[in-house]
Amino acid sequence: MLRDALDGLTVIDFTQIGAGPTCTMLLADMGARVIKVEPPGGELGRGLGPGWLGDDSALFHGFNRNKLGVALDLKSADGVAVARRMIASADIVVESMRPGVMERLGLGHARLAQAHPALIYCSISAYGQQGPYAHRAGVDGIMQADSGLMSLIGLPDSEPCKVQAPVVDVMTGYVACMGVLAKLAQRARDGLGGHLDVNLLNAALALQQSSITSYCADGKLPERVGSAAPYSAPNQAFRTADGWVMVAAYMPERWRRLCEVLGRRELADDPRFATSPLRVANRAAMVEALTSEFVKRPTDAWLAVLKDADILCARVATYEDVMAHPQVAANHMLQRVRHDTLGEIRMPGFPINSAQENALPAQPAPACGQHTKAVLAELGYGPSQIDALEKQGAIQCADASERRLAAAGP
Repeated sequence: MLRDALDGLTVIDFTQIGAGPTCTMLLADMGARVIKVEPPGGELGRGLGPGWLGDDSALFHGFNRNKLGVALDLKSADGVAVARRMIASADIVVESMRPGVMERLGLGHARLAQAHPALIYCSISAYGQQGPYAHRAGVDGIMQADSGLMSLIGLPDSEPCKVQAPVVDVMTGYVACMGVLAKLAQRARDGLGGHLDVNLLNAALALQQSSITSYCADGKLPERVGSAAPYSAPNQAFRTADGWVMVAAYMPERWRRLCEVLGRRELADDPRFATSPLRVANRAAMVEALTSEFVKRPTDAWLAVLKDADILCARVATYEDVMAHPQVAANHMLQRVRHDTLGEIRMPGFPINSAQENALPAQPAPACGQHTKAVLAELGYGPSQIDALEKQGAIQCADASERRLAAAGP
């Protein structure tokens, strides 16, 4: 089972919002013990809404399942000392501070590796640890713009658009997780850890493998073509009588069958549409001809006849449709997480697991400082030491946080 593949490994997670938490969540999904370190009051991702579950954003819950939560003030010498003690017995550190911050705190890789050469240390940043942009901050939308991704999205002559889902953050998290797994394999051979430099810019460029390679080949800037694929046609969404249907019929036989299903056999023999490259070149005329037929019937009717003709197609689904999708249900990809106070929370599960593994319960994202006392006790801190650290503000425990919230009122 992948759910216990990393059993026995400990990860200290100094990340927030999307990219880093995605990486550490994946490691937790594979069985690693992930201890999420937040500042007192919680990380920035807890406040990003709308989309709320209790006092925290749904985004936070969606990126932080299966983790333990510890709250430390890393601006405090005592808080940093606790962090070092946690790292001393850990296998992996993942951090998403701006380059240089962890070094100034005394928690950078070079210093830690002197005493802990087997430590795998993954730094996630906007632009990387070196170079002219290294110290610039960046978030998903900024990186969609700066990487060229935003220039691909939308209709001709429209304003720039971005993918609403934070695809660069998530892609970066997967890249970071892949790097950590590779380092674990390497460490199994030589016993040494190492430093991983993962950044949003690189991940955003990797997302555009086909588009950037095409530009490098012919020097032509890609045009915005809405839902269409720039390299094949028809491969886009068409309006129906009641919605939209996505159709991929650029293969020769499927193109001919599509023309027959639409009652427009003559299009298959039209020299303008003889090949996929010609259909790309004459896309506007092709779309006009096909749309004139698609708008005559509702989406469900088209899906039935297109599937019977073995033409690749799908409804342009809303999230309401996705919630009812039979294959999503069969894959158990909408994981159900039971939270003590919020009840059942649903979110996308681990995409590599079998359906049977995904059906197993997951642990909810931690409250800020929920496990601070337990983790510090495991590290050898006594009750009086923990109380003293809490009074100094070096740590935060969930019960204290809850008392402050109650005192503050609604």
